[in-house]
Amino acid sequence: MLLFYRNLKHTRNLVEIYRNYHPFRNTSGSCNFNVKGPYFSSRYYCSGKNSDEWTEDVEYLDESGSVIYSGKGIRSVEPGMDDHVMVGGLKKPILNASAVAKLVEIVKRWRWGPEMETQLDKLQFIPNMTHIMQALKVMEDSDASLSLFRWAKRQPWYKPNDACYITLFDKLNQSRDFDGIQSVFDDMVLDSGENGASSLFNAYNRVIQYLAKAEKFEVAFCCFKKIQESGCIVDTGTYNSLITVFLNNGLPYKAFEIYENMEKAGCSLDASSYELMIPSLAKSGRLDAAFKLFQQMKVNNFRPGFGIFASLVDSMGKAGRLDTSLKVYTEMQGFGFRPSATMFVSLIESFVKAGKLETALRLWDEMKKSGFRPNYGLYTMIVESHAKSGKLDVAMSVFSDMEKAGFLPTPSTYSSLLEMHAASGQVDAAMKLYNSMTNAGLRPGLSTYTALLTLLAKKKLLDVSAKILLEMKAMGYSVDVNASDVLMVYIKDGSVDLALRWLRFMGSSAIRTNNFIIRQLFESCMKSGVYEQAKPLLETYVNSAAKVDLILYTSILAHLVRCQDENNERHLMSILSATRHKAHTFMCGLFTGPEQRKQPVLTFVREFFQGIDYELEEGASRYFVNVLLNYLVLMGQINRARCVWKVAYENKLFPKAIVFDQHIAWSLDVRNLSVGAALVAVVHTLHRFRKRMLYYGVVPRRIKLVTGPTLKIVVAQMLSSVESPFEVSKVVLRAPGDAVLDWFKKPIVQQFLLNEIPSRADILMHKLNILFPTSAPEIRSLSPPKPIFAGKAM
Repeated sequence: MLLFYRNLKHTRNLVEIYRNYHPFRNTSGSCNFNVKGPYFSSRYYCSGKNSDEWTEDVEYLDESGSVIYSGKGIRSVEPGMDDHVMVGGLKKPILNASAVAKLVEIVKRWRWGPEMETQLDKLQFIPNMTHIMQALKVMEDSDASLSLFRWAKRQPWYKPNDACYITLFDKLNQSRDFDGIQSVFDDMVLDSGENGASSLFNAYNRVIQYLAKAEKFEVAFCCFKKIQESGCIVDTGTYNSLITVFLNNGLPYKAFEIYENMEKAGCSLDASSYELMIPSLAKSGRLDAAFKLFQQMKVNNFRPGFGIFASLVDSMGKAGRLDTSLKVYTEMQGFGFRPSATMFVSLIESFVKAGKLETALRLWDEMKKSGFRPNYGLYTMIVESHAKSGKLDVAMSVFSDMEKAGFLPTPSTYSSLLEMHAASGQVDAAMKLYNSMTNAGLRPGLSTYTALLTLLAKKKLLDVSAKILLEMKAMGYSVDVNASDVLMVYIKDGSVDLALRWLRFMGSSAIRTNNFIIRQLFESCMKSGVYEQAKPLLETYVNSAAKVDLILYTSILAHLVRCQDENNERHLMSILSATRHKAHTFMCGLFTGPEQRKQPVLTFVREFFQGIDYELEEGASRYFVNVLLNYLVLMGQINRARCVWKVAYENKLFPKAIVFDQHIAWSLDVRNLSVGAALVAVVHTLHRFRKRMLYYGVVPRRIKLVTGPTLKIVVAQMLSSVESPFEVSKVVLRAPGDAVLDWFKKPIVQQFLLNEIPSRADILMHKLNILFPTSAPEIRSLSPPKPIFAGKAM
C-alpha cells in the first residue's frame, strides 16, 4: 500500500516512509491502518531553518483517497542540514548517543574507502568534534578509527582537538600501529602550525611517550625535535620517558642531551629517571654530574635505590676518588641497605690499586663478617698486593686462608710471595713456596726462577742453585742468561772459587755464557791473584773471537808493575803474551836493542802511537801511558820513559799539563799522572824550562809544579837530592824564576836533567809501596780511565 499526504497550503514532495518502522505494517508486508492507534513519527527528520513554528496541516490518505489521519505533520529533511527532529509540533535536538551510534554503525559496516565516506556524507545531521571523539572512543578497530578521523579532517566543521588526538593515539598505541601514530603526528604538526601548538600540548607529549615506551627512540627523538621547533612545551613525563629509552638502549650521551634540555626547561627528573640517570652518568665518567644529581635527588625527597649507591661507590672508587666512594658507602648503610659482595669486591680492588692496604684489609674483614665468601680473584689480589708491598706476614696469613678455602693459588700468587721472600733473603720460606708450587703441578715463571736463583747465589748455596737451574732447564726454559746472572753474583761478591766452580758446572751442563762475563771473571781472578786460573779464561776469551782492548791489556800490565813475586811475574808475562794485543808487541820491541828494532827508540814509539785511534781510545791511551811509565821507571828504563812521555805530550794526551804564561809563570800539572809518569814528566819538563831560560834568555817570575797532596812528597824528595830551590806547600812546589835560573846553571843539575833519575833507594819505584801504601796515583794507575774516556773507548 502506498502512503500519500496532502498539504493544505502548498504541495510538498512525496516522503517515503520506511516500511520496516511503520506502526501499521503487518507480517505479510501490507499495511493495516487503524485511525484510533497512535501515530509513530520519531523516525522523521525536518528542517526548521525557515520558521520557528510549524503551520502545515498534513492529511494521510489511503489508495482510494480517503483521509485516514490529519494533524501537524513532519516535513521532509535535507541530509546534512538539520540538527534536530520534530515530534509533533516540538523541535528536539538530535541526541549525541544517536549521532555517535549512527557514525559507529556506518564506520563498522564500511570500515574505509569511498563507500564509507559516501555514507558519511549522506548523514541527515551535521556531526561535530564531540561526536567524532566519542565515536573514536567506542570503536575498537584502529584502522576504522583512523578512516573516520581522516574523513572528519576534510569537513568544514573540523577543528583540531587535543582530546580527539589523544583518543586516536591511544587506539593506535593499543594496536601497536606506530606508523599510524607517526602519520597522525605529522598531520597534528600541520594543524598546530595553523592553530598554535599549545592547544595540542597533551597530544604532543602523549605521542613521544608512546614511541619512547615502544623503544622507537629514533622516531621519538625526531618528534621531540619537531615539538621543540614548534614551540610547544614538553612536560616532565616526556623528558623522563626519552631519558629512559636512551639509557636503556645504551645511548647515554643522547640521554644527557635530553637532560640538559630538561634543565633549561626547568623540569625535574622523577624517581625512575634518577635511578637510571645517576648510574649512567657515573659509568660514563661524569662523576661530578652524577654526584650532583644524587644530592638533588635527596633534596627532592626521593629515596635513592641500591643501584644508585652501588654505581657511585664503584665509579668513584675506580676513578681514584676513594674518600667520596667510602662516604657514599657509609651513607648507603645509613639508608638501611646491606652492601653486596660485588660492592665489597669493587671497594677492596679500588683501595688495593691505590695502595691503601689498611683500608682494604678492614673492608676485607667487614666482607667476611657480613657472611660473604671472598672469591678467587679477591684472594689473589689481597695476597699479591701485600706481598709486593713487603707485608709478608699478612700476605702469608691470607694465603693460608686461601688454601683452606679450597682455592688453588695461581702461579702469579706463588711468584709474588716467592719473589718477595727472596728479596727479603728468607731462603727457607722461598724454598718452601717453590716446593709447594711444583708439587701442585704449577709451572714457575721466569721471574720466579730468576729471583730464587739470585737469592741462592747470594746465600752461596751453589749446589741448590745448580739443582734449581737444571729443573728450570727441564721445564723448557733457556737457562743461559740465568746461569750467567748467578755467575755474575759470585763475581761481584768476590767469591772467585765459587765463580770458577759454577763456570765448570755450566760447562759440564752444556750451558753457555758470554764473553763479557768471562772477562769479568778473568779480571776478578786477576784482582784475587789467582793467575793460574786467569790465563785459561783469557785464552777462552780470545779464542771466542773476542778482541782484547787496550784497557784490558793495560790492567794486566798494572798487575805486573805491582807484582813482587817472581813466580807470579812469569804468570803475568804469560798472560800478557796470551792477549795477542799490538801493545804487547810494542812492549817487546821497546826492550830490544836498536839493532833488532832497526830504528831509534823515539821513532819506534812515535810509530806505535800514530797507529792509535784517539777518537775511540784516547782515555785508554792515557791509561796505558801512565802504567807504562810506571813500569819503565821501575825497570830503570828512564830514557825510554822520557821518549814515551815526549810522544804522549806531542799527541796531546795531556794537553793541559804544561802551561807557559809568557813572562809571568810557567807551570807543570802532574795531578792526573801516575807516580812514574809524574817523575818522568817533572824531569823532562824542567829540562825544557832550562833550555828556554839559558838558551833564549826568557825568565818567568815564578815556576810551579802542581803535584796535589799525594805526589808532592815523592817529587820533592827527588828534587831535594840536587838541592832545588822549590818550596813545598799543600799541593804545589813553587820557586822564583831567578832562583831556578841559578839552579839550572849548576853542573849537577845539568847532569840530572840530561841523563836520568838518580837511582837512590828512596826514589826508585820498588820503594813506592812503602812510601805510599794507599796512594791515589798508584790506585788510579791500576784502574780503568774515567767513564767519559771509557765511553769513547767503547
